[in-house]
Amino acid sequence: MRQIVVRYKAKPEMVEENARLIGKVFEELRATAPEGIGYLVLKLADGTFIHVSFAEGEVTTAPLTKLAAFQAFQSKIKERTAEPPQQSDVTIVGNYRMLSE
Repeated sequence: MRQIVVRYKAKPEMVEENARLIGKVFEELRATAPEGIGYLVLKLADGTFIHVSFAEGEVTTAPLTKLAAFQAFQSKIKERTAEPPQQSDVTIVGNYRMLSE
């Protein structure tokens, strides 16, 4: 399983647009219900967004990137961000009622 965290800060005037585009990704996820992936996005008070995703199995390309709504979200990310996205693999050390076991 591959687990990834991406963190970036949106420009103040772009926070709502960024959140709207993320909402479209979740709409497509609910409509298509792809198996073997999980996705969570948090927005901090200062306009920082934290995306957490996982994909089961041996994954070389994140399944989220195949969604049309995700491609639209990523298309102009540089224009919406004050700090560029920083991606890193992550290991869950502990989990209590937040993620599926």
